[in-house]
Amino acid sequence: MLRLMDRLAALKLFVRAVETGSFTRAAAEARLSQPQASRAVAALEAELGARLLQRSTRRLSTTEAGERVYEQALR
Repeated sequence: MLRLMDRLAALKLFVRAVETGSFTRAAAEARLSQPQASRAVAALEAELGARLLQRSTRRLSTTEAGERVYEQALR
């Protein structure tokens, strides 16, 4: 289970990844490596029990669950 601060950091990374379309850019903004950012979002997905992002080598897109989490995170 993620600690509250880890959960908030992972949620911020998720939001920035959605907004930028890139784990690399989101990680750079947070001063993390891309693998660290990816693992943080994967841990958030595991905790929520849902895939939030569809990952490909060229782009990220939100799943239906990811869109709901993104909208809630913006509030």
